[in-house]
Amino acid sequence: MIKTKLLNQPRHVKQLVVLLADALMGIAAVWVAYSLRLDTFHWPYSTHQWWPYVLAPALAAPIFWRNGLYRAVFRHSGMAAMRALVAAVSLYAVLFFSVLMLMEWPDVPRSIGLLQPLILMLLVGGSRAAARQWLSSLSTGQRRNVSVSRLLIYGAGSAGVQIANAIATSHEFKLMGFVDDSPALQGLTINHVPVYAPHDLDSLVEKCEITDMLLALPSISRARRNEILNELQPLPVHVRSLPGLTDLAHGRVALADIKDLDVEDLLGRDAVPPDRALLARSLTGKVILVTGAAGSIGSELCRQIVQERPSRLLLVEHSEYGLYSIHQELQQLCARMTERQGTAPELIPLLANVRDYRRMADICTAYRPHTIYHAAAYKHVPLVEHNPAEGIANNVLGTLNVARAAIETGAGHFVLVSTDKAVRPTNVMGASKRLAEMVLQALSALPRVAFDGERQPVDNLTRLAMVRFGNVLGSSGSVVPLFRRQIESGGPITLTHADVTRYFMTIPEAAQLVLQAGAMAEGGEVYVLDMGEPVKIIDLARRMVKLSGFTVQEEARPDGDIAIEVTGLRPGEKLYEELLIGDNPVPTVHPRILKAHEDFVPWEDFAIDLDKLQQAIVANDTSTLRAILLKHVSGFTPDAQDGDLVNLANS
Repeated sequence: MIKTKLLNQPRHVKQLVVLLADALMGIAAVWVAYSLRLDTFHWPYSTHQWWPYVLAPALAAPIFWRNGLYRAVFRHSGMAAMRALVAAVSLYAVLFFSVLMLMEWPDVPRSIGLLQPLILMLLVGGSRAAARQWLSSLSTGQRRNVSVSRLLIYGAGSAGVQIANAIATSHEFKLMGFVDDSPALQGLTINHVPVYAPHDLDSLVEKCEITDMLLALPSISRARRNEILNELQPLPVHVRSLPGLTDLAHGRVALADIKDLDVEDLLGRDAVPPDRALLARSLTGKVILVTGAAGSIGSELCRQIVQERPSRLLLVEHSEYGLYSIHQELQQLCARMTERQGTAPELIPLLANVRDYRRMADICTAYRPHTIYHAAAYKHVPLVEHNPAEGIANNVLGTLNVARAAIETGAGHFVLVSTDKAVRPTNVMGASKRLAEMVLQALSALPRVAFDGERQPVDNLTRLAMVRFGNVLGSSGSVVPLFRRQIESGGPITLTHADVTRYFMTIPEAAQLVLQAGAMAEGGEVYVLDMGEPVKIIDLARRMVKLSGFTVQEEARPDGDIAIEVTGLRPGEKLYEELLIGDNPVPTVHPRILKAHEDFVPWEDFAIDLDKLQQAIVANDTSTLRAILLKHVSGFTPDAQDGDLVNLANS
């Protein structure tokens, strides 16, 4: 087939073919211009009349090449390529006409200099359009092997129109129409594509066999977006979305921007807005340290901290690959900041384990961080349940080590990333996080700090605070990526219990809360987020299935696409999570951040049990560890059986 042979040719061969075709069209344009001007089919009757035939291709070739006409891919060329063509032909027209005027060849009408470029523009432009149509079209046999999604675009604004233009050359989607709330657009057509009203969706999906719905609404409010998603949920369509305005600010909408719904769309409530003044208060121009810098929360903290322009950002991470990855990502972000603003923070990648006090103290002594965000932790409930000594060592003693280093080097703020699982926990992970909170509360109550005689007492000027929030959508271990993988593989979706409920927030929300709490901290506070109503995990699963274009397989619908299976609660898992141990939280300057008053043990009493805790960790004495947790963590109700895998293997 000619098309296949041509497309398989090397790039330079295809460029040569197009260049020769343009040269022939330049000569043909001269002949047509002569014929129109002389009102007869032209044949040169003097030597001078041959010169425009030679001049046209000789002049056009370098100009067209210089303007990039031979670098464009015809199958994907659009308005940018047409603008380049107009610019090239315009320059060519000026030079061609100027040469004819200067040379004053006999028997060569000067009007040839005006007619020939116009004709050349039509020939070259028409050839490009015809080639684009021919090369991008599929044969009948090819079409039978391509699965095409029948698409509706919700939103007939600029983003929707741009993505429709991109879809026009795609073999993945067939655009069936727009849907828009505006009565002024309903009933009209955009580029021959009809615009429908939202109340026509039910009949439209059935009549046109719609498989996909694209939300091209980057500027609408979260509340309105949720209303639309609720309207689309009963329809058998796969709902996709475009990025928000921030992501679209630097370029045109492209087909690659189409994606599955963001986790924010699954949240069902408005995201918590950041307070920019609070974010900048303890970040701009300061030295900032983040532990667990490559984790879900730690990496997002780093991304947001960089935007606030600290003088230096210390990335502390135990995983070598994780540290390499986040450092590379932030370097690219800083390079873009330097291009726009002229400056960017200095990034310091530091391999370290928070369980190594000496290493943490050396880092804090060398760099003197103003604010430390402690996000390094073991957080997966079943894994910590089966490895309790390691989990407690990392979460409790690691927090103590970093807090010691912060206090002894005079850091201004220390913020612990905590969890709602610390409230009346049923698992070791939650209990270890509550014990870590109590370490900071006890230290905050001390006017002066002396640990074990290795150092002289130091004034406790460091403001220690804790930030407690619910499950983070999209983080490692979150149900959302797990459910997505299960839906993509055809199910089933696995739940531990039909009645499990959780508070949810997004990764950016969690990071903003941590940063803002750090600025508000005065010492010893436990901050929690007003997260609205908790969400039933089974409802989240059903929502994801329906918005993916499938149906849930259940008793009322045994022929559904995706089944939901209940597997039973895992060791240490709770049905319901809480954010507060006590009652009556106090509001703060941020409307969605509350301050809790939680009981704690004075340092003098607490330090004795921390020494016992350290000895039990070394000996992997899980019974002593459990006894200490039961003594200090209010509401801790562990499983009756020791879950440590090593002890179970030895028993």
